Amino acid sequence: MRRSRKVKILATIGPASSDEAMLKKLFEAGADVFRINMSHADHDLMRTLVGRIRKVEKAVGRPIGILADLQGPKLRVGKFANGREALKVGQTFTLDDNPEPGDSTRVFLPHPEILASVEPGHRLLIDDGKLALKAVETDGKRIVCTVVAGTAISDKKGVSLPDTVLPVGALTEKDRKDLDAVLAAGVDWVALSFIQRPEDLAEARKIARGRALLLSKIEKPQAVARLDEIMELSDALMVARGDLGVEMPLEAVPGIQKQITRAARRAGKPVVVATQMLESMISAPVPTRAEVSDVATAVFEGADAVMLSAESAAGAYPVEAVATMSRIAEQVERDPTYAAVINGQRSVPEATGADAISLAAREIAETLKLSAIVTYTASGTTGLRAARERPQVPIIALSPILDTARRLSLLWGTHCVVTEDARDLDDMVNRACRIAIEQDFGEPGDRIIITAGVPLRTPGSTNMLRIAYIGTDGKGGR
Repeated sequence: MRRSRKVKILATIGPASSDEAMLKKLFEAGADVFRINMSHADHDLMRTLVGRIRKVEKAVGRPIGILADLQGPKLRVGKFANGREALKVGQTFTLDDNPEPGDSTRVFLPHPEILASVEPGHRLLIDDGKLALKAVETDGKRIVCTVVAGTAISDKKGVSLPDTVLPVGALTEKDRKDLDAVLAAGVDWVALSFIQRPEDLAEARKIARGRALLLSKIEKPQAVARLDEIMELSDALMVARGDLGVEMPLEAVPGIQKQITRAARRAGKPVVVATQMLESMISAPVPTRAEVSDVATAVFEGADAVMLSAESAAGAYPVEAVATMSRIAEQVERDPTYAAVINGQRSVPEATGADAISLAAREIAETLKLSAIVTYTASGTTGLRAARERPQVPIIALSPILDTARRLSLLWGTHCVVTEDARDLDDMVNRACRIAIEQDFGEPGDRIIITAGVPLRTPGSTNMLRIAYIGTDGKGGR
């Protein structure tokens, strides 16, 4: 099944979309990768969902990626004697280590790392920013604050700390157990929540040991400040706009989205734009005009994927949400200005053989108006470098490794096919031509360009370009 767009769709699955028949409908509507949110899925449910996705994959004959999203640290205040308290702007309110129920002057904060790290002047945002506090006095056991905005606080509301770097890693004990479980289940990508610094990836990478790729969710200002370092250690990035919009001024988020997207493109790392993209479709069969423009902006920026959250997980119209997102992307990519925007953001290739080959393949394919770029890739690296170029022609990534094809399903413009390794150069060309026809990317008389490494079956050795005619027998010719 060939997609008629280059950007990929990442669909979250949940109560509205977890049975096998619905998963198949979501794939047919346009979902390329499925997200399992470990904030809402226990290990048994996660394994069930992975099994169902793999059955759908077998039924449709296309590699499908699975991303498991770890919950990350959930920072919350304690409970109140009355469940809820009214506050006034300008009053004093304290968060402390006293486990007694709170009142209108104080509440228990069961996070000693916060009590030890917040300094006077730091902001504390409660309940997604509905209540804003500013620390005026701290001693490691309590944080005395002034109420800056908001009028109420209630049990177990979340705490965001835009000015504070916590001296703890991003993995909680729950995350470690979840990570072991999702790796054992064979997911392809693991998303790490609330990354603050590059060191936060170290433990997850040590546990993963290459069994899955790591996607860092950029949702804190501390992560934005150290973006380049975090990107260096990440396999992909996500612009998690929901939490970014809580901890940073809302008007700053669109610019940050562009910064992250372009930085990831320069580095050749996949980037996903997420949160509230078609939010109104949770309860309505059509999106708002503003939401359509929001999705279009991400596509124009050259994001590898756009994500649906509650729209596909718990909404009333999951299939319609995926199909709508797919139609928006297709329309944007047909727009006359799209190619100019994508080309204008193209980066200078790195001084490596793989980048030089990928650049040459794109330029030749576009100059000669070839039907496709076919790249042989075992580890996925060659596919990544080909997609970094954002060619106007499709990329067909051929891999003998199913895990590689599943991982590359997140990648912009890349159509993944699992096939045996080529036996020799003639077989390599013939196989590429045959698959181009089978997958509806070419027909006899068309030309394709092939990139591969010689000697064959040598990972990381991409060093060859070959232009081939597709013969009437489906084989390649000069």
